[in-house]
Amino acid sequence: MKSPTTLIKGGLLAASLMAFAPLAALADDVSIRLGHVLPESHSWHVAATGFAEEVNNRTEGRVAIKVFPSGQLGSEKEVIEGLQFGSVQAGLIGSGSFQGIEPRMGIIEMPYAWGARDQAFAALDGDLGVALADMLDGKGIKVLGWWENGFRNITNNVRPVEKPEDLAGLKIRVTPDKVRLATFEGLGAEPAPLSFGELYSALQQGLFDAQENPLAIIYSASFFEVQKYVSLSEHIWGAATLTMSKSVWDKISPEDQAIVTEAATSWGLKQRDMVAAANDKLIAQLEAEGMQFNEVDKAAFIEAVEPIWESQKDVYGEELLTILDQYRK
Repeated sequence: MKSPTTLIKGGLLAASLMAFAPLAALADDVSIRLGHVLPESHSWHVAATGFAEEVNNRTEGRVAIKVFPSGQLGSEKEVIEGLQFGSVQAGLIGSGSFQGIEPRMGIIEMPYAWGARDQAFAALDGDLGVALADMLDGKGIKVLGWWENGFRNITNNVRPVEKPEDLAGLKIRVTPDKVRLATFEGLGAEPAPLSFGELYSALQQGLFDAQENPLAIIYSASFFEVQKYVSLSEHIWGAATLTMSKSVWDKISPEDQAIVTEAATSWGLKQRDMVAAANDKLIAQLEAEGMQFNEVDKAAFIEAVEPIWESQKDVYGEELLTILDQYRK
């Protein structure tokens, strides 16, 4: 029979363990800062906020996500670095920005890769998306979903751009990746990289004549205040990649991982619908702000960028290009 002292000690130990049990549960909760570079009015932020609220509610706070727009957590390059080190927990990032750590991610944003957005969605929701997600997984980044950035169009302050020759001599800001730089060099422009957060002021100061972005960004970032002409080139379609640091993802229980994945998918579909619904309205809204629109000779642009495809064959490899081609037919 156990002595009274032993029973008392045992009771105290049990009481101590019970007292610390809630703390142990709290230790399993995960707080996540999700960063992106676009304004609060953009569909990225609207959908990311909805995603965060759904995850917070369905996990009862076990996975608590807070969204930071407008580059509050840094540029896309800085957020990607943070994801790898775990100092930033999640990000909604343009797919092309991952080329710094995985050059093959550039395949999504090759010039005129997609004739229609549905082709791109089929590829990213299918084998191409799986292959690219596996590549980022190996870099310490978990892909939660493929959202949309959209077709990019050229704006400038000098003249309407209708054919590649009209880009000659234009100083154009591009995203900091080699393929984008090579694309606009091939088109005859004078491209240079610059972070998105610095773009408005650079255009305002006349450091650049031109830039290229989807209509939704041109409007939400108020580029109509510092640019005049919009050329509907649709030269690149880009994805928005909803990501999480692998080190953070691995701390989430399997049950809550399923909730996060479901919410990422459902809000990704809603965000795509937001982009589709907004496009026609955006032209009218930008025209009302004084911007002038023109069509371009797409056949001439497509022909002008063919050397870019040839130059990137060794980067992407035959296997990845074969997967891409299945969805472009």
